[in-house]
Amino acid sequence: MSTLPERTEALVIGGGVIGTSIACHLAEAGVGTVLLERATLGSGASGATAKVVRTYFPGDARTGSLAVRSTAAYHTFAERTGTPLGLQRVGFMVLFTEEEQIEDFRRDHAAQQAAGVDVELVSASDAARLNPLLAERSILAAAWSPEAYSCDPAAIVRGYAAAAQEAGAIVCTESPVIAIDPDGRVHTPAGSILAETVICAAGPWSAAVGALADVPIPVTPEPTELLLTDPPAEPLTALPMTMHPSRLRIRPWKDRILVGMGRPRQDESREAWLQRLSQQLGTTYPALAGVRLHRGWGGSLDASSSGAALIGRDTSRPFLYAAGFSGQGLCQAPAAGELVRDLYFDT
Repeated sequence: MSTLPERTEALVIGGGVIGTSIACHLAEAGVGTVLLERATLGSGASGATAKVVRTYFPGDARTGSLAVRSTAAYHTFAERTGTPLGLQRVGFMVLFTEEEQIEDFRRDHAAQQAAGVDVELVSASDAARLNPLLAERSILAAAWSPEAYSCDPAAIVRGYAAAAQEAGAIVCTESPVIAIDPDGRVHTPAGSILAETVICAAGPWSAAVGALADVPIPVTPEPTELLLTDPPAEPLTALPMTMHPSRLRIRPWKDRILVGMGRPRQDESREAWLQRLSQQLGTTYPALAGVRLHRGWGGSLDASSSGAALIGRDTSRPFLYAAGFSGQGLCQAPAAGELVRDLYFDT
């Protein structure tokens, strides 16, 4: 933990992929920057993902455009920060089980292409070829996007934090924010710091941080859990990350398969949710019927009502925010850092 200075030009609250990207972009632009993280770097929503960056987001070409920019940045990340990400192409497929979903894809396709997203409609047989575990009869068609890569979120956080510090930023971990005064003075258990501009990138805690400054940030913490299967009976071939309309998603994870399907409904026990997940898993991927599921990892995501990120500023004070990424922050972090940097200079 670094010593907290008396004042700074920009104070970033949150040390995940979004916060460290913002700190890096600001510091490299010559802005005096301090980053405060309540625990350890990357310990929040950044560590609760499937560890895949992708560019296709159904029905959301705006997020896709940010993800395209971000993916390009990740390909040069090691050159910029000295930290390799170990990107490995896995591809991303969205399954369609109803004609309406196919029509929605066709209506959205031009906007996706204009955003630079590489995605096409493929037949059920082609989808089963891309993912041999898939029951071809269970779907009508699929969207296939090759631009999806497995990665190491912790390396992204480390790389951005190191680059920010190299550019002069100060990074303080174990430094929760407990109060924010109207003049921009931010208080922590270790002391206070006066900031010309406060920037909230606190993930699931963004609404609480905004409330300290009387700035409404309409995001809510949403618990999520990812599971791991036993190793399948047959050795795994290359599999894309695949998403079903039920929100079931799978991707290979070493000799196992990583599985997620949201979280239990409000009136549903975890056991009932697991049973529902297992049933859907076996229906969509017959080779995985009855496979044992084990806890993998999880946490809380910062969810917005639309699922799209909220990046903006408060109109009454120098307070910026980047929140509500709804589990998609990993795919947008480089572009989010650029956007917040530009907002800072427009203030």
